[in-house]
Amino acid sequence: MVAMAQTRKSVEELTRKELGRCGENAGAVYLTRRGYDILARNWRCSAGEVDIVARDEDMLVFVEVKTRKGTDHGFPHEAVTPEKRDRYERIALQFLGEYETGDLQIRFDILGITIKEGAGAAIRHHMNAFGSGEVL
Repeated sequence: MVAMAQTRKSVEELTRKELGRCGENAGAVYLTRRGYDILARNWRCSAGEVDIVARDEDMLVFVEVKTRKGTDHGFPHEAVTPEKRDRYERIALQFLGEYETGDLQIRFDILGITIKEGAGAAIRHHMNAFGSGEVL
């Protein structure tokens, strides 16, 4: 696990914020190893915050990272509500207004990460997980 060695805490001792940071770090490493170019992390605007903005060939990818200690309360990706999805589309519009992205297509992905003590992180990548198509 990327950030676990730095915190020296067990998974159960991590605060929600620390757990989220571990997940985002693991997600960035995961995407980078798969050839994505990370353009921004925790990018903020008036519509909210996007965990990761990355480029995957001809795609501009807005990535929501959801991290959990287990699946007792459902899978991580199930926590991405319709409201969160709508907010991501508004965030994408603002990002596009601030940066020249050329002819890149847009995609919204979710990284569902489950961290288990001694077992590392299990990552499930949901590509093109949502989007109304209106942003394109």
